[in-house]
Amino acid sequence: MTSTQVGTNPGDGNGASGEAPEEGYERGLGSRQVQMIAIGGAIGVGLFLGAGANIAKAGPSLILMYALAGVIVFFIMRALGELLLYRPVSGSFSEYAREFLGPFFGFVTGWTYWLMWVVTGMAELTAAAIYVHFWFPQIPQWVTALVFLVVLFVANLISVKIFGEIEFWFSMVKVTALVGMIVIGLGVVTFGFSQAGDAAAVSNIWAHDGIFPNGIGSSLMTLQGVMFAYLAVELVGVTAGESEDPEKTLPKAINTLPWRIIVFYVGALSVILMVVKWTEFEPGVSPFVAAFAKIGIPAGAAIINFVVLTAALSSCNSGMYSTGRMLRDLAANSEAPKLLGKLSSTKTPALGITLSAALMGIGVILNYIVPEKAFGYVTSVATAAGIWTWLMILISHILYRRAVVAGRLPASSFPAPGGTVCSWIAVAFLLMVTVLIAIDPESRISLYVGAGWAVCLAIGWAILKSRNPHITTKGASQDKQLQTTGRPRS
Repeated sequence: MTSTQVGTNPGDGNGASGEAPEEGYERGLGSRQVQMIAIGGAIGVGLFLGAGANIAKAGPSLILMYALAGVIVFFIMRALGELLLYRPVSGSFSEYAREFLGPFFGFVTGWTYWLMWVVTGMAELTAAAIYVHFWFPQIPQWVTALVFLVVLFVANLISVKIFGEIEFWFSMVKVTALVGMIVIGLGVVTFGFSQAGDAAAVSNIWAHDGIFPNGIGSSLMTLQGVMFAYLAVELVGVTAGESEDPEKTLPKAINTLPWRIIVFYVGALSVILMVVKWTEFEPGVSPFVAAFAKIGIPAGAAIINFVVLTAALSSCNSGMYSTGRMLRDLAANSEAPKLLGKLSSTKTPALGITLSAALMGIGVILNYIVPEKAFGYVTSVATAAGIWTWLMILISHILYRRAVVAGRLPASSFPAPGGTVCSWIAVAFLLMVTVLIAIDPESRISLYVGAGWAVCLAIGWAILKSRNPHITTKGASQDKQLQTTGRPRS
């Protein structure tokens, strides 16, 4: 279905009113949970651990890189927000790609987002096992990873409310830790207490070879890692089909994104670089651990280890949630086995969650075979998959606005500021980041993996077309039975 064919949707009741279609899910995510899911999606392992290596590369300019990327992420989320209030469905960006770019793009986006979360789940299970090893070195990594996998799997099967409550408290831990770090750091800089003493100062941000100590080029090369840290902010879009009041909760969650970025990324990094000179950071060492050590908090390493463990489990929990919903959306459009479209008695896509969790279990096997390399084996895919998803959101938004201007579709109640201008800027930025990934030998592997995945998807699509030629003309508005009844078509 191209952008000229999207006019079929207003008649299905999912247009301007913003009413969420009934997809069979339990609307068990309240405002409190959606808000914390949105906040937690912006705080992950990429910030707690990855920022250390990027500080060593870019120095204080990393603050500007996070701010710049944060603006782009806000553009992406406002584009998604406009689409969500036009038609709030759990398939989210996959559904929009299918509607505005055609069935093939919906197929690719759905499976790519599913893959992103499966491999992220593998990585986070591995990371969680490593963090537990900090306290209990006698426990094998694979045992810990398996325990976490089973616990989160069972929780996601029970109900969406359990998922939402777990995610709420995981996010609360991350937010509390960051706010505490900022308050303590500002106290150290302002009043000079702690072991950091006079060494902590606002001037540390520019006093050591300036804000761009290694040149602007080195700073730009960190953008790929910075964007990785922002992955999962779009997860709030997947909750649309299970939010109690999406017309109110989703705009609020998206509009609070700027202050979350300012506080948790720009604010936290600024305070850390005031407390500790950027020259003292090393790759592989959490900047938060270094800051706590500089201040002289005895349990600093253990505290941060617990927080990062929480961040890893939060990401894995989100992965199980989103993969099950994405597989169900694919099944609704005959792009995945119909069995994956069934809901359990607790209104969860149990088979989709089970399949995803089983594949995440490969991470447990990697922890058993090569525990020292497991994390590196499964992280290269996420960035490329995330960039594809964001591009599909932006392009779908641009085509949607064209349809609105032409009078083929009703306007959304939550229009993105600046119309499509901001979406075009974000598209250009993401393409620039892709070029930077291609230039960097260490991260280039993600593009190789992405190319291999594209070949697999092309083969899969060809097989689907040979078995069901009508799939190429089937759009979101033409296959609603599963979304309205909770059962796949017979």
